[in-house]
Amino acid sequence: MSPFSSHGPRGGFALVTAWLVLMAALFATAAPARARTSSPITTRTASVNVPPGVTAGIAVYDRRTGTFTEQSNAHTQFRSASVVKLLIALEHLWDRGPGYGLPSDDRARLDSMLRSSDDSAADFYWTEDGGSAIIDRMIPRLGLTDTAGPPADYPGYWGYTALSAADTVRIYRWILDSAPAALRDIVMGDLRASTRCGVDGFDQRFGIPASFQQPWAVKQGWSGFGGESSDCADTTASAAGRRVTTAPGAGVDLARPALHTTGTVGAGDRSIVAVFTLHPQGTPFGAAYSALDTLVRSLNVPGAVPRSGSWYGTWGSHVQVRADTTTSSQALTRLPAGVDALIGCQKQGEEVTDGQYTNDWWAYLPLYGGYITNIYIDFPDNELPDVPVC
Repeated sequence: MSPFSSHGPRGGFALVTAWLVLMAALFATAAPARARTSSPITTRTASVNVPPGVTAGIAVYDRRTGTFTEQSNAHTQFRSASVVKLLIALEHLWDRGPGYGLPSDDRARLDSMLRSSDDSAADFYWTEDGGSAIIDRMIPRLGLTDTAGPPADYPGYWGYTALSAADTVRIYRWILDSAPAALRDIVMGDLRASTRCGVDGFDQRFGIPASFQQPWAVKQGWSGFGGESSDCADTTASAAGRRVTTAPGAGVDLARPALHTTGTVGAGDRSIVAVFTLHPQGTPFGAAYSALDTLVRSLNVPGAVPRSGSWYGTWGSHVQVRADTTTSSQALTRLPAGVDALIGCQKQGEEVTDGQYTNDWWAYLPLYGGYITNIYIDFPDNELPDVPVC
């Protein structure tokens, strides 16, 4: 099968009629020509880069110096999406000391909620442990000032809990500096084992994991992208992802698509990073993913090691990432539509044709551990000028 399923302009010219007939039988028809970038995406700016149309709340705390290196709208309330699963997990573990042990099935559920953002696990704990009372109990325990349970009109929507970047830093500081060691090890161990794909099929490698080399530990959040297809699997709307166009009495925006990245970065969890973002209505997941990555790469995060490589835009949907530079090699996953991709190196492989264009160069994507044909990279030439040969 092809490394792709949607089409558009790209690459050098090689029109072969017989080949086009064959490819037309295998793939969708080519899309109209569209504008493409002509240079790699900048990886670092002199100041925080909040893309146009994005509303962001940002806090970066250096645990070594006890100071914030970044703060912007740090106390602004956002709907938490799955970031609230931190509070749900802490509440569930709270009175289980000193060992904080759980029955095996319950531990598996908790692990899935924190590692793979399992909404069904959050639903279970939300019902089992008292719904909004979970938030009410955790606020004074952790000294939170900007946090509130879901609006009264949405009592079962745990993802509509109000949370700020500043309060998220407080949550991580409590876990790292005040929590009993056994509790801390459970929560941080799960966050360090964050899976690339969430249970609902959405890619979790945006923001912190996309921007920095390990070590890191993350709890991500997304909401409002509904049932659009992601790179990991086709999805349907979940409790955290339901889109609401009106929210009577709500204190936070429940309508715009939300994408959040939170966690720790660097040896010894040196920096705590919390970035909450809202995007214009109708923003695709891949575009929000790329906008958040652009913002995070511009932050001053002590102890963080930026990922090496060159960032380029991509186009097309369901672009396959392959184990090698052939369309017959194993399909590892697929890219979120239109996402920016970090390219480590490139090499020549199988010649691939899309419409009237042909290219035999393939790009290696270290975040995915595989290759995509350069056809789907937003650059006018077959070979990328600043990317080394593998």
